[in-house]
Amino acid sequence: MEPRALAPRRGWVFPGLDQRLAAAPAVVSAAPPARPYAAAAKTAKKGSQKTKQEEKKKKQVTRRWPLMSKPVDDVYLTWYYERPSYDVEEAVGMLKKFQELDFTYPKQYVYINVFLDMALQKKKKVDPFASNVLLPYRFTDETNKVLVFTENEQEAEIARENGAAVVGGVELIKWILEDEIQVDFYVAVPAIMPKLIPLRNKLRRKYPSTKRNSLGHDIPKMLQLFREGLEYMVEDERVIKTRIARLDMPTEQIVANLKAVIQDICTFKPSTQGPFVQKLVIRSSTSEGLLLNLDGLLPQVEKAEGEKNVGDEEEPAEDEEKHVQEPVST
Repeated sequence: MEPRALAPRRGWVFPGLDQRLAAAPAVVSAAPPARPYAAAAKTAKKGSQKTKQEEKKKKQVTRRWPLMSKPVDDVYLTWYYERPSYDVEEAVGMLKKFQELDFTYPKQYVYINVFLDMALQKKKKVDPFASNVLLPYRFTDETNKVLVFTENEQEAEIARENGAAVVGGVELIKWILEDEIQVDFYVAVPAIMPKLIPLRNKLRRKYPSTKRNSLGHDIPKMLQLFREGLEYMVEDERVIKTRIARLDMPTEQIVANLKAVIQDICTFKPSTQGPFVQKLVIRSSTSEGLLLNLDGLLPQVEKAEGEKNVGDEEEPAEDEEKHVQEPVST
């Protein structure tokens, strides 16, 4: 047999392959064309973001079992039980007992934290306020400095006799604006008020007004209120923190001071809008806070006149029935 010519080892030779490759079009480059701008990122819809956030909140909510009312032992986990509340007399007695057991200062101050419901009808709220109240039992010898605005010489003499630190008229305006006169409170008589308008922005909430009982004709009464009274104000939009007594005072006096403050606070919201005080906590300088029962501390809501009239109408109706039944029985 005749030997055959073998193809090279580097590859097979196909007839007509060169002609096919020559006729094929040129290979296009795989790189994308350059763009002078970047594509805008897709923004998610606001509604979808809210739904996602709501779903996350729902997932994060953990199921909590209802708290038990009272523990059996003296030692227990506080977060498993409702916070105990006490009558005010019992709570004051506990504070005195804490002081004896801890060997702390016996004349330390007693404080209250009052949590308020500032809501009114139609999404309105009670504006944060400040007030002065004259306590039935004073617990400190400190007195405030009070300035009296008056141009009447007789009224000025009465103010000096009742302990006013500064007494004067329009001439005091310049010294107050320049901070040469600084006192704790300012009171005035109505006749001089039109001349005190330049001090409105300077004094702000201390500017004399009938709402704060710092404007009137009874100068001795105003001086007593602002020299010896207790000042308190709303903090953090709904909380009042103030001291009311000393721990070494009798329990009856501490309770009387507390009730006086609560009564004054409740005057800033109509009783028809529901209870103003939501929570009341009492403590001393070195003790924990004790939650108080509000029964007997809040002012009693008087019945509406309509309810009284209905009751009055029912009584004569019953009497009429008796009169009708009497002749039938005979």
